[in-house]
Amino acid sequence: MSAQHATHAHDAHGHDDHHHDAGPHSTFSGYVMGFVLSVILTAIPFCLVMAKVIADRNTAVLVLGGFAVIQILVHMVFFLHMNGKIEGGWTLLSTIFTVVFVAIAIAGTLWVMFHMNANMMPEHPTPTPPTHEAPGHSTP
Repeated sequence: MSAQHATHAHDAHGHDDHHHDAGPHSTFSGYVMGFVLSVILTAIPFCLVMAKVIADRNTAVLVLGGFAVIQILVHMVFFLHMNGKIEGGWTLLSTIFTVVFVAIAIAGTLWVMFHMNANMMPEHPTPTPPTHEAPGHSTP
């Protein structure tokens, strides 16, 4: 059996997987769609803040944070081409692990910072300094 025949037999059985791991190749329309979505997801929060549409600060933070998360997902899908099919899903799984790990680290850090003052330095009333009077002398 020649080397050429062995190579052809190898390809015929479907063992040549190097084309399948290359990942999806985006088209021009995919990049344009990602760009348009990114611009929209930037313009909407900008308009909300500049026009002072949301009066409550906590609500504004939640809404703007939601837009930020959606924009991150758009970038991951349209520009980084992340999905469950690339490298058998390991890229997506490692990204999810990283996001969970970072969220736990940030939440733990914020919890420690917000509770450190209450747990380590409790507020005590300021004691009044004692008055010094000479012994044996009483004031009438």
